Amino acid sequence: MALSSGAAVAVGDESVSATGGRAAGLLGQVSWALFEWARNPYVLLITIYVYAPYFSERLVGDKVAGQALWGQLSSLSGFAIALLAPFLGAVADLGGRRKPWIVGFASVLAISSYALWFAVPGEAMMPLVMTGVCLVAAGIAFEFTAVFHNAMLPEICSHRRVGSISGLGLALGNLAGLIIMLGMIFAFMLPGQVDWPFIPATPLFGIDAATYEHERISGPISAIWLVVFTLPLLLFTPDRAPTGISIVSLMGKGVGRVLKTVGSLRHYKNVAIYLIARMFYNDGKTAILVFGGIYAAGTFGWGPLDMLAYGIILSVFAVFGGVFGGWLDNNLGSQRAILVSISGTAIGLILMLQVGPTNLFGIWRYTPETVPLLYHGPFFNTVPEATFVTIVIIVAIFITAAYANSRTMLARIAPTEKMTEFFGLYALSGTATAFMAPFVNSVATTWFKSQAAGMYSILLFLGIGLAMMLFVKDERAVTRPD
Repeated sequence: MALSSGAAVAVGDESVSATGGRAAGLLGQVSWALFEWARNPYVLLITIYVYAPYFSERLVGDKVAGQALWGQLSSLSGFAIALLAPFLGAVADLGGRRKPWIVGFASVLAISSYALWFAVPGEAMMPLVMTGVCLVAAGIAFEFTAVFHNAMLPEICSHRRVGSISGLGLALGNLAGLIIMLGMIFAFMLPGQVDWPFIPATPLFGIDAATYEHERISGPISAIWLVVFTLPLLLFTPDRAPTGISIVSLMGKGVGRVLKTVGSLRHYKNVAIYLIARMFYNDGKTAILVFGGIYAAGTFGWGPLDMLAYGIILSVFAVFGGVFGGWLDNNLGSQRAILVSISGTAIGLILMLQVGPTNLFGIWRYTPETVPLLYHGPFFNTVPEATFVTIVIIVAIFITAAYANSRTMLARIAPTEKMTEFFGLYALSGTATAFMAPFVNSVATTWFKSQAAGMYSILLFLGIGLAMMLFVKDERAVTRPD
């Protein structure tokens, strides 16, 4: 009898969500995580490894001006996100359902991404200004899908499984990017470049590298991937019931609710400290992602194919970062998990900056002729290069873990009745000051005329965030009566 009762309690615990409602089944939880698989390739293909370099070097035609324009477009989307995300979160809380919002913003993201195919040098098909509009729209839509997707997490699984499901989503997102990048190398990048027997002689599907179709195709690929793999979330993950409140009423009440929430953050002191801490360490993590590739390419003289291989390697290990983050969270709790992941990121950043093409940690120094070879191959074949990549792999694992831990932390400490609203503030804390770390990096790089000095400046943001996390408690806030 006791055994039966114990089993019933175990099942009951797993069937109750972190917010006290009925948890989704395993299919619904996995389908929620699969949405990261659907949308994350946009980040890897468009914003980091493929389309961003194409935009800068081909469309703009000048690396410096292109990077500056890319930053301006990112700032525009960041401003819109900072302005609207908290209000949209409040509206969704009052309106109930999250899926219609996800569908709407995912549609904007898919359409904008697909349209990037038509951006060619010389503005023959789509003017550069329209390309910029598409990039801004895609950036806004990508972040807003996260607001509503994240807010569903504590309502679909038990408190104990929040960390592992969040980590699974991050792992799947990176795995999807890895699969697509490997496919693009096989189908579009290497054909005609190497005579390996398992590589096609020419790019597949008639893709013409001369008109940069092998780079432009990243837009349609990410769009189609998003549409197909959003379906499981829509079909199998349960959503809230609609409230029947009109959109006009929701907008008015939503704005008022956000203003009240911001004004009453002193009541949610623990959440407020966490959001400010995340604002700093998230800026640091983002700066590492944005400038890390630039630093690596500039330091070691890597070309586009090297950078794509670099991205694939990091994506492989970032998959483990999501799982590692879930493991940390389940075993240490969200607050301690974040302390570990941010500390690991900071230590890794320091170590990677101690490695150069002819230098290892300031201890071993070589001439270009005496740099030891690790193997005779096309990528990262010297000991310094291999060491640098190994360290960055560790950094990638910790950064991915930190993303997973951060989302889980808010899901565990925010008041349940205002979950989407606080995820809107979460998005705000991740974007409102996104200009700070790049600005400080730029000033340090210019002042010291050193890329490494700019990278070292990122430690300031990681350090502030880490220190503030020491004062955050892993406990849920109680909703203050309106």
